[in-house]
Amino acid sequence: MAPNSLHKDYPWTSPNAPLVVSAPMMKITMGRLAVTVSAAGGFGFLAGGFDLSPLSKDLAEAAEYANSQNVPLHNGVLPIGVGFQNWGSDVRMAVEALQNHPVAAVWFFAPKQLSDLIDWAKTIRAFSEGKTKIWVQVGTVAEAIEVAKTTKPDVLVMQGSDSGGHGLAQRAGLLTLLPETVDALAAEDIDIPVIAAGGIVDGRGIAAALTLGAQGVALGTRFLAAQEAVISKGYQNEVLRVTDGGTNTVTTTIYDVVRGIHGWPKAYNGRGVVNRTYLDAVHGMSEQENVERYKETVDQGDAGWGPEGRMTTYAGTGIGLIKVVMPAGEIVRQVRREAIEVLQRSTALYPK
Repeated sequence: MAPNSLHKDYPWTSPNAPLVVSAPMMKITMGRLAVTVSAAGGFGFLAGGFDLSPLSKDLAEAAEYANSQNVPLHNGVLPIGVGFQNWGSDVRMAVEALQNHPVAAVWFFAPKQLSDLIDWAKTIRAFSEGKTKIWVQVGTVAEAIEVAKTTKPDVLVMQGSDSGGHGLAQRAGLLTLLPETVDALAAEDIDIPVIAAGGIVDGRGIAAALTLGAQGVALGTRFLAAQEAVISKGYQNEVLRVTDGGTNTVTTTIYDVVRGIHGWPKAYNGRGVVNRTYLDAVHGMSEQENVERYKETVDQGDAGWGPEGRMTTYAGTGIGLIKVVMPAGEIVRQVRREAIEVLQRSTALYPK
């Protein structure tokens, strides 16, 4: 399957360049960022998360922004997607929000059990008459095969262990996860495009993912440093400050605990920057005291971030590669150019 094979379903995407997707990050990647990424020839996803009560408003704002930027509908739908955390969201609320502003795709993630996604997919497909495509994020080969056979998504998003934010606690990195998944799908005669996610920040990562069998890539952490991201200055400064992401980020559930977020399936945890909240938990501070100290820090605003701060900075291990805040559209164009240059150099090294 060619890297640009998804262009048929998403005709605004660049046909002769790698597909770059902005991952849905809760309360951060909203309408302006999603529309901007799609307008640059990528595919932007608005974060619906698990609380869908503001989704109708968020979609209306995205539609208004698209109109103001002369970004047209495609096949009657907005050229963006919406990401859902299925463990805590309701398909009826999703459909209600999508009625006025249908989108090109929905991205399912973290159901309580994989079989829950079957009804979600059937409902969205019936409601949209197939115009809204189904993307499902998984983290293991077994999940990919089960979802492919049951939910039958239009796209699989394979999330490796270097990703920021939430993911399966037990999973492989993309270097092995991608090719094994691609091989397993082929062995089952399943033809579903695969998008790679987890640790991809620049064109080199995109080139690597494409050579491993992906048809496109999803970037999350990189878009934390987009001008259009809805993010506090303290959070964004941490993204620029932190280096050596393999040691300065960690997977844990303590950041959910202090933020009062409950309900994630037990198989999941979240990767974030090491800070005082995490270190105190490791050294034996009770959850109750940690929660209280976190609440006190919230009132400090941007000062609540930093090495001794307590505010959560969800980010992947590629955080050390991010040095500057840029417009989202320029991020898309830059990483695409880098990827093409890397692939062309590699080809030149080993001519036929």
